[in-house]
Amino acid sequence: MNPATPPGVLSPRTAPGQPGSDTITSDIPARLDRLPWSGWHWRVTIALGVAWVLDGLEVTLVGSLGGVLSRSDTLGLSATQVGWAGSVYIAGAVIGALGFGRLADRLGRKMLFMITLAIYMAATLATSFSTDFLFFAVCRFATGLGIGGEYAAINSAIDELIPARVRGRVNLAINGSFWLGAALGAGVSLVLLDPHVLGPQLGWRVGFGLGAVLALAILLVRRDVPESPRWLLSHGRGEEAHRIIDEIEAKVRGQHGELPPAHGSITFRRRTGTGLADIVRVLLRKYPRRSVVCLALMVSQAFFYNAILFTYALALTRYMNVSDDRVALYIFPFALGNVLGPLILGPLFDRVGRRRMIALTYAGSGIALAVTAWVFMHGWLGADGLALCWSAVFFLASAAASSAYLTVSEVFPLETRALAISIFYAVGTGVGGVIGPALFGHLIESGNRADLAGGYVAAAVLVMVAGWIALRHGVDAERKPLEEIATPLGAE
Repeated sequence: MNPATPPGVLSPRTAPGQPGSDTITSDIPARLDRLPWSGWHWRVTIALGVAWVLDGLEVTLVGSLGGVLSRSDTLGLSATQVGWAGSVYIAGAVIGALGFGRLADRLGRKMLFMITLAIYMAATLATSFSTDFLFFAVCRFATGLGIGGEYAAINSAIDELIPARVRGRVNLAINGSFWLGAALGAGVSLVLLDPHVLGPQLGWRVGFGLGAVLALAILLVRRDVPESPRWLLSHGRGEEAHRIIDEIEAKVRGQHGELPPAHGSITFRRRTGTGLADIVRVLLRKYPRRSVVCLALMVSQAFFYNAILFTYALALTRYMNVSDDRVALYIFPFALGNVLGPLILGPLFDRVGRRRMIALTYAGSGIALAVTAWVFMHGWLGADGLALCWSAVFFLASAAASSAYLTVSEVFPLETRALAISIFYAVGTGVGGVIGPALFGHLIESGNRADLAGGYVAAAVLVMVAGWIALRHGVDAERKPLEEIATPLGAE
């Protein structure tokens, strides 16, 4: 960096930039970061952010329908099978993230977020035709493949298109939109399971089919989202990148008038590709502390979330005597806390800072969960009381979990961003997300409140330890350009 360059601004660089040259010099990162918030940003945010709405819809449908799918006149699943259905979905997401994440770095963000959405659409439609646990599990696995691939491509695209000064709050709000899908899933299941509408036997099938209809609409909207100009630069496609940024600026200028000047440029060296050796070097040798932080955040939040969410319906029906057709009512306050957390706390991640807010939300959600476990174990909570406790717990936990995805997506170089997201999502979710639902399903089936409360305490300890690690070793990435946080491998 040039010493005379203001903090957060890339220093001016020069490079040949002639036809056939091995280098491209561009001010595109600075031009993207200095743009005022506009209607174009809203459209991109909505088009990409709905991936989490779909994920929330899927997860909550299974959670809300857990009791219904256990009925002999539907699929007749056991509590353990319901838990395993959640684990199979997560396993598919893990594999999808790894495979599609690597392709997102090689082939581009846009191609992958279109392909993965199409896979999700086909798989969730197939789920509605399930006849037994095996067919249902296979469909859930395929649905997870599509959603897992979405995580890598979309988190990369969001960070690379959103201005640095608001990247934290936007990323958290988008990841928190998962709970809009959760509320939608709860509402859909509540209506469709009503005997006066469709009833349990047909309603759950239509619920999954509606997910496919929503995905089709989103697929059409996403066609207008451009490829990441940053990604294009890193792959030597400078002319295309500058054409896209010119189009973006024209749209923003039409709303805000003349734009402020962009300060600074960066030079990219053409690369034939990023290999596994590059990934290993970046994660284990260049940024080992960042890797430890990301792993701790992802593992703990995955165990915390998936263990509780996938088995919430079972806890209500087994311990609180809530009828199957009323489970969805208790998802709404749960979802409300999760939506409000990132929206209200998100701006603080840009103002107060990443490390402090990550530590605060992780530790706070762990303490709140431990308290909830204690009162639950003593039988002092009814269904309404438990729903209110979860609303408070996940007000903090939702912001914490969203910050985990934000951290992974912004602290590694451009060329490895999508795969890094995939790796940490896969490892974190594979350890926490696959084990959690199956373990908690087993704990619920035992019928012992103390066993389930012990599982809650274990999850609480995990997130508190992760918060401490982030406070000690996290990165102060707030309001900084991505290229300043982690220099691209191809930058000279």
